[in-house]
Amino acid sequence: QVQLVESGGGLVQAGGSLRLSCAASGRTFSSYAMGWFRQAPGKEREFVAAISWSGGSTYYADSVKGRFAIWRDGTKNTLYLQMNSLNFEDTAVYYCATSLASKCTSDSSKYNYWGQGTQVTVSS
Repeated sequence: QVQLVESGGGLVQAGGSLRLSCAASGRTFSSYAMGWFRQAPGKEREFVAAISWSGGSTYYADSVKGRFAIWRDGTKNTLYLQMNSLNFEDTAVYYCATSLASKCTSDSSKYNYWGQGTQVTVSS
């Protein structure tokens, strides 16, 4: 069993930045890949970024590439997502999740544990 708790969401102006955190507990943090997904109102959940179990590999959706960065800190059992140059289209509830695999994947069906989500709202 894994528990995931996201934090760091909020209201930010377009062009601004936010850093999301995802605190993990209940299982060896470094044994699985992790990812961030988001869901905007009226839309399906979409992949944002993923990181391998070691942190050595990352993978980003085209829509956030160059603006977002994902990393993990094994000493703190925490996953992070730095979001820069935010725009209105980034407004969504952001979720972290653990993957069944050790490698990065954008396939949400490969993720088995999910956090409760944190709201990010970008004002234009």
